[in-house]
Amino acid sequence: MVNVIKIESDADLQKAFKIREEVFVVEQNVDRDEEYDEFEDSSIHFLAIINNEPVGTARWRAKGDKIKLERFAVLKNARGSGVGAALVNSVVEDVNSKNLGKQMYMHAQVHAIPFYEKLGFKKQGDLFVECDIEHYIMVK
Repeated sequence: MVNVIKIESDADLQKAFKIREEVFVVEQNVDRDEEYDEFEDSSIHFLAIINNEPVGTARWRAKGDKIKLERFAVLKNARGSGVGAALVNSVVEDVNSKNLGKQMYMHAQVHAIPFYEKLGFKKQGDLFVECDIEHYIMVK
């Protein structure tokens, strides 16, 4: 079973960073300087855990009049086990609990579009490239 927690300690944040390092920097060749940014401290981070092992992470942050959901990453050995959906649902639930009344959006990698559509997101706008990876904006 997947357990998703809101990160409240530096130790857990480091676990999230390790997952992002593996997924984005190692697997997808994203430049480390692009992956870690000035929003780390102002974002709300989450950690997905299976059998006491961290396997996924995500974060959200306010950006103007919207909420940006980002940095969704699941370790390869945990993919297909419901971790991604648990993360998305936990992040959306947390945003909704704040009653901010702001639209949520994300930059979704093209291969993940069907996954996010199943969770209620809709593709918007034109294809764009970020960190040498094709994306679409998706909104909820």
